[in-house]
Amino acid sequence: MHPTSQTFKANASAALHDAALQRALKNLKSGFPGKRAAAIAKLPEFDALRDAGRDLKNHVLEHLDFYLERFEAQVTAQGGQVHWARDAAEANRIVLDICRAVEARTVTKGKSMVSEEIGLNDFLAANGIEPIETDLGEYIIQLRHEHPSHIIAPAIHLNRDQVADAFHAHHGQYGFTERNENPRALMSEARQVLRQRFLNADVGITGANFCVAETGTTVIVTNEGNGDLTQILPRVHIVLASIEKIAPTLEDVSTFLRLLSRSATGQEITVYTTFSSGPRRPEDVDGPEQFHVVLLDNGRSGMLGGEFQDMLRCIRCSACLNHCPVYGAIGGHAYGWVYPGPMGSVLTPQLIGVDIAGALPNASTFCGRCEDVCPMRIPLPAMMRHWREREFERHLSPAGFRFGLRAWAFFAQRPKLYQSVTRIAARVLRWLGGRNGRIKSLPLAHGWTAWRDLPTPQGQTFQQQWAARQEKRS
Repeated sequence: MHPTSQTFKANASAALHDAALQRALKNLKSGFPGKRAAAIAKLPEFDALRDAGRDLKNHVLEHLDFYLERFEAQVTAQGGQVHWARDAAEANRIVLDICRAVEARTVTKGKSMVSEEIGLNDFLAANGIEPIETDLGEYIIQLRHEHPSHIIAPAIHLNRDQVADAFHAHHGQYGFTERNENPRALMSEARQVLRQRFLNADVGITGANFCVAETGTTVIVTNEGNGDLTQILPRVHIVLASIEKIAPTLEDVSTFLRLLSRSATGQEITVYTTFSSGPRRPEDVDGPEQFHVVLLDNGRSGMLGGEFQDMLRCIRCSACLNHCPVYGAIGGHAYGWVYPGPMGSVLTPQLIGVDIAGALPNASTFCGRCEDVCPMRIPLPAMMRHWREREFERHLSPAGFRFGLRAWAFFAQRPKLYQSVTRIAARVLRWLGGRNGRIKSLPLAHGWTAWRDLPTPQGQTFQQQWAARQEKRS
């Protein structure tokens, strides 16, 4: 996926003027947040679970090398194989080599953000192997030649009529010649088309929500069951996972699962929670002949021990996206790469560079909702501030912005001068506002006044009010 994060402002402007997208985003605001709140209200110990999950992830990250080696040993003991990928190119090559070894022509895929991160679909297609997305949302956007706009609801940016158009344009070859907008009929249509693709696939590829060091098990959570068919029916099952997805024990996974499903979809647990441990054994009635796990670094080891390590606690629940006013206004595609919303504003600059994605950490109101709802208590606003600092230090932010900050810092370091200037500025702004007390246009503040009036200061400055209160107390 070619990043377009550098044109974030243009992307966001286009999204705000996209009537179909704005209709679709209304479903986000009325859906996930309410379901999450209802699910958490039924679990009094939810905050205690958040603390436990945070502490457990911190422990894993402090001993990540140990748990990764333990996981590899257990996968090998069960007849599987672990492959280590330093970057996207290496991960793609590993997957291609496995597919070519079994002369694969088609690959079914469960939903995997890591596969989006490495651009796997385009890579396989360029090398003569057809990738077939089987998650309904992923399948829809594959037909439309789009990328996911949300972590758990990849087609949330679409309306039903757009889905109907996509099916009508592509399913005629399978005998579906009439355009249908009925949701149940659309699902049935997709199910019938995908069923044979499941049966014909040579290789199945899934992601992993967790990798269990204790048993060498990978875990996926789904609500459609496509993940099970993807890993059971083909001869080969490939798991794509990033290195931080490790959990020490099966009991630890249960803690994460209680946090994940409630934070993501408001469910106590997803419809399917699937544990996979190695290839098919002689006594098994089904399962793959080969089991491969590709563990991807792609810049994550560089986050260990630094100011962005806390981001590695993320369990991809999307709660931060669902509650973010910026994401709710522009959707996911405006962010220009795989990971949108607050978590993407922290992770994307790390993975593709702050010089490319520097606009993302600035796309925040700093309302703090993302940190409030994060099940792993990740301090997302603080890390976005870290990226802003790095952007400033490297002179990547606009020159006018840097000049403004330096000017403010000059006055802020001189309290008496600062107080004098703010008193004068307050008077000038009150004068500009006139009797209405609102400013319709202001130099250096066009980003605000272009969309809304700026209220003028009322009364005294903070320093003046503070000094007056101190006098009354003395």
